[in-house]
Amino acid sequence: MDVFLVPVAPERYELYCEEPDAPEPAAGETPPTGVMRRVHQRFQQTIAAAERERRRVPDPCEATPSLFVRVKRRLLRWVAESIAEQRLLWQLRRRTDATLVHPDDLTDAQADRLLRRSLQRDWERHRFWMIVDLLGGIASLFLILLPGPNIIGYYFLFRIVGHFLSLRGARHGLRKVAWTRLPSDALTTLRGVVSEPAESREPVVRDVAAALRLEHLASFFQRAAVP
Repeated sequence: MDVFLVPVAPERYELYCEEPDAPEPAAGETPPTGVMRRVHQRFQQTIAAAERERRRVPDPCEATPSLFVRVKRRLLRWVAESIAEQRLLWQLRRRTDATLVHPDDLTDAQADRLLRRSLQRDWERHRFWMIVDLLGGIASLFLILLPGPNIIGYYFLFRIVGHFLSLRGARHGLRKVAWTRLPSDALTTLRGVVSEPAESREPVVRDVAAALRLEHLASFFQRAAVP
């Protein structure tokens, strides 16, 4: 697993990776038993559907979709955007070793310190928001008395599961993963353009993404970088 230490400001970095998620359960596979296992399976199915929607190319010949389909697609795009930053932490839960790719003007010790600082910050942030969403989820239980699906309850459930998986990933990355460090001059190039306007730095960012073979790095950098 390759994790990239991406400079998004002169003195600030974000972790980034593009590892594929676990495959969906095969058709006809026996449904899992237990409430938490069923919740986790439903969570994985939602993530997979969101990823398919994110990669879907609009068909100009397609008939105008119904209101329900449009709302569903919008929700799935929101899910895809909201999980982008958490996917790395979810992947770390299942890893025993990983490679930290960092700008080549950082020493291994500096890169390691930035990695651990980022993972610790993520652990604390997801712990806080999991508690907040847990309280919101408990409050939403009263909505089951109303007719129709409890959309608000599903929203909080999705966020609670996501924060829980992120907590486990951050802790695993800090305590269990054996990290190998790999310097990269391409990432150093990004720091050189981080202060430029988004339009003028876009060609450089896309060249770096192509060099590193990262499909979505350009959009991530343009969204996260602080000019």
